[in-house]
Amino acid sequence: MSQNKQDFQTNEIEDRVVAINRVTKVVKGGRRMNFAALVVVGDRNGRVGFGTGKAAEVPEAIRKAIEDGKKNMIEVPIQGTTIPHEMIGKFNGGHVLLKPAAPGSGVAAGGPVRAVVELAGIADITSKNLGSSAPINVVRATVEGLKQLKRPEEVAKLRGKSVEELLG
Repeated sequence: MSQNKQDFQTNEIEDRVVAINRVTKVVKGGRRMNFAALVVVGDRNGRVGFGTGKAAEVPEAIRKAIEDGKKNMIEVPIQGTTIPHEMIGKFNGGHVLLKPAAPGSGVAAGGPVRAVVELAGIADITSKNLGSSAPINVVRATVEGLKQLKRPEEVAKLRGKSVEELLG
């Protein structure tokens, strides 16, 4: 198990900083500044994750977020260059609609959603942010939506049918 995890850690994993937030704490001697980073990591081959990190310096916060993201990666079912079916991902106030798109149509998605789907390796998708625009909630809603996706083979097995019967 640990060998497999080690191999996965050394793969070509890309990261993209989605948001950096400056947080101020008022203490007796004045204000204490910290930074919170939100980073999406993925291998552009069906694996994606996100992480958050907090530190006094921006690069350190980003490094912590990348480490956190690598620990929390998920497998995304990809069918050709898009997703198998439509899905709405929900997390707190964030609601994100993810729709499959025709080959060659590209990624029609806003900032945080675009980062997640591109690093997951999805080339054709349409999305719409239906709720909160806070980057952390949008990223979490997108990842929740991607987690809920099922391959046609899985759905056919659940229903006790063949893939041909399912797709018509």
